[in-house]
Amino acid sequence: MRAMKIAILGVMCVGLLAGCASFPASERQVRQAEPAAPELDIQSWQTSGGARVMFVQSEALPMLDVRLVMNAGGARDGDLPGLAAMTSALIGEGAQGLSVDDIARGFEDKGAQFSSGSYQDMAVVSLRTLSEPQWRDPALTLLARVAGQPDFPQDALERIRTQMLQGLKMERQVPGPQVQKAYQKQLFGNHPYGHAEGGTLESLPRIQRQDLVDYHQRYYTAGNTVIALVGDVSRAQAERIAQRLSDALPQGGAAPALPRARTLAARKVEHLTFPSTQTHILLGNQATWRGDPDHVALYVGNYILGGGGFASLLTQEVREKRGYVYGISSYFKPMAAGGPFTVQLQTANDNASDALALTLDQIRRFIAEGPSEEELAMAKDNILGGMALETADNSDIIGQLGAIGFYDLPLNYLQQFNQQVRDLTVADIQAAMRKAVDPDHLAIVSIGPEAPGLPATQTVKSNESQGKNQ
Repeated sequence: MRAMKIAILGVMCVGLLAGCASFPASERQVRQAEPAAPELDIQSWQTSGGARVMFVQSEALPMLDVRLVMNAGGARDGDLPGLAAMTSALIGEGAQGLSVDDIARGFEDKGAQFSSGSYQDMAVVSLRTLSEPQWRDPALTLLARVAGQPDFPQDALERIRTQMLQGLKMERQVPGPQVQKAYQKQLFGNHPYGHAEGGTLESLPRIQRQDLVDYHQRYYTAGNTVIALVGDVSRAQAERIAQRLSDALPQGGAAPALPRARTLAARKVEHLTFPSTQTHILLGNQATWRGDPDHVALYVGNYILGGGGFASLLTQEVREKRGYVYGISSYFKPMAAGGPFTVQLQTANDNASDALALTLDQIRRFIAEGPSEEELAMAKDNILGGMALETADNSDIIGQLGAIGFYDLPLNYLQQFNQQVRDLTVADIQAAMRKAVDPDHLAIVSIGPEAPGLPATQTVKSNESQGKNQ
């Protein structure tokens, strides 16, 4: 009887597997069962005011996500660092006589979520609402009012200014933000990417209400905005929603393109003196930009070098094998007009010199030799396997749409990315890394009690300054 039950179960299992057409039943099918590229039916058009619309219909949830992406980030601050951040922070603090409490209550009563933010390239205004018209339409009306006609009330301005100034003063007590700002300045100098988006203790008190009004009128225009929509609405409904939001914004064209950031042609070293038990080190150079044809090769190469967590070479060599650092990682950050390659590490003060020397050696070795075939194969599997998470829900999709529209990437960008990852070779990574990163021309910025020593063959005079300076 027991043997008969086992036989029956075996037949049932075979039948179930046979009925699953996608189940790989042979070695050849297993090899071919690669992760599929995220497939999004992205529709795009332009409103009469010049806003670019990116739309994906999704009926999985009765929700609508809306994101306005303006070319209005910190790179547009001019001579008032922090202006973009302060403008963004005051979106939602008052609009056409509505107070901040009126606005917050208005969204909450409709079950909607509202937020705004500012980054180096862009400002973002986001809304998540139920897609049923009785909830959606009032939420969109409020969004249009808040984003299109903010009041910038003086009392809110002073409150936000105080919060930002307090934040800057608190940053003087910890090493991380200080070394990050110094590194940013070393990389970009007087380029628009060279100053801190959060402003300075000197610039924030100079920002007046009229500056915010003028900034909003210039950079929050319809022609300077991407409107991303994801959710349970039809194409016709999406067109009406996008036009409604576009009409609510100030009318005007796109911001001029930023100048391309230049790559450092020599090593630059700076140390900030700070009484801490750890030394923080950042090193890198301007290396890429959005639209760089080598983007995929650099992305995968960096994943192997320092972007793949505990599997990365830097973590294995500098942390696991030698125990020099608490943590180490690397990344490329492509933006509209540039993008740095950066390695960041934290180490005990006594290990700082050895950790820096070994890190530089690993970077040099990787650029010269590239990854092994095995390392590349593992990286491809991990990256392609994780791509499904990039479009797992509407909040993920809206982020992808905003970036694709803002950086003018092809609508099938995600599919192209996946295919390029599959086609990538070791030689491709070697060529891209050698072109993008010169290990002898890196900015090296550190903070701690003493400057870490450089390898004897690469001695460069340090420029020490006090960590307390903003």
